[in-house]
Amino acid sequence: MQAQELADYTHQPVMLEKVLELLAPAPGGRYLDGTLGLGGHSLAILKACKGECSILGMDMDQEALELVAENLEEQQGGLHMVQDAFHNFQEYLQELQWPGLDGALLDLGMSSLQLDKKEKGFSFIHDGPLDMRMGLAQGFPPASSLVQNASFSRLKQIIYELGEEPMAPRIARAIIQAREKSPINTTLELARIVEQAYPAQRRRAARNHPATKTFQALRMATNKELESLQDFLEKIAPWLRPGARLVVISFHSLEDRMVKQYLRRQASDCICPPRSPVCSCSHRKTLEILTRKPLTASEREISRNPRSRSAKLRAAQRV
Repeated sequence: MQAQELADYTHQPVMLEKVLELLAPAPGGRYLDGTLGLGGHSLAILKACKGECSILGMDMDQEALELVAENLEEQQGGLHMVQDAFHNFQEYLQELQWPGLDGALLDLGMSSLQLDKKEKGFSFIHDGPLDMRMGLAQGFPPASSLVQNASFSRLKQIIYELGEEPMAPRIARAIIQAREKSPINTTLELARIVEQAYPAQRRRAARNHPATKTFQALRMATNKELESLQDFLEKIAPWLRPGARLVVISFHSLEDRMVKQYLRRQASDCICPPRSPVCSCSHRKTLEILTRKPLTASEREISRNPRSRSAKLRAAQRV
C-alpha cells in the first residue's frame, strides 16, 4: 500500500491516555493487544516502554496487519503479529513461550479501514458486497448468507437483540419479502430495504441512518463477536501475572454488560446464589476492579473522533 493510502487510514486510538494509565506498561513487560487494528494502542505501549517490552498483536484483517507492519517498521522488534481472532490467544502465547502476561487490551470498536473501504461490506453509505467479515481466516460465511437464508424469527432476533432495534420485526419482514423477489447481495440494496421498512415519520426524526443498528447487528452475528468475547474472558485470568492489568473498551451495551459481569464475578470470593446459606462454589477472587464505573471519552476526544462517543472502558488487576 502506498504511503498516502497509509496516511488516509491513520488510526485514532480511543481513550489512549486512559488506556496507558490503566495498563501501566513497563520495560520488560509482555502484553497482548487482541484487537491490533491499525496499531495505535500498540505503538503507544511500545513508546511508553521505550521499545523495551513485547506485544502479541492479533487481528483478523490481513490488510490491517500489513499496514501496521509499514507504520511500526522501526518498532517491530517488540511486536509479534498474527492473523487470528483474539480469543485464540493461548496458542500464540505458547508458541512464543510466554508463561504469562503483564497486561491485556481489547478495543472492540471498528477501525476506519474496515468502515470506510466499501469492498469490506460494513458501510451502508458506500455500495459494496454484503460481506462484513473482519477477516477470512475464521472461515465464517459472509453477511449475505445470513440475510439470504435466515428465517424471519432468526433475523428478527438478531436485529432486535444485537442491534437493539425496535423496528426489528418490520425490518426482518421487509428483508424476507425483498429476497423472495431477488437476492440481496450489496450493502446499498440492504440499506434501502431497511430504510423503507422504517415508518416515514421515524425516518424523518432519526438522528442516524435507519440502517445503522441493523448493520451493526448483522456484523456482530456474522463475526460471532459476543461468542469471541465470552471465550476470551473465560480464558484470560490465568494468563495474567500478579499485578497485570486487563483493559477492555466496548462499544455495545451487551459487550459492556458481559465485561462488567465477568469482572464482578472474578472480583468475588463467592459466586453462589445470594440466598445460599453456605458457600459451596469454592471460587476465589482473581481480579481487583480498577473502574467501578465504565470510563468514557472526553468531550474533546468525541469532537475529534466521533466514533469514541459510545466507548466504555473497564479495567481490572490480577491479585
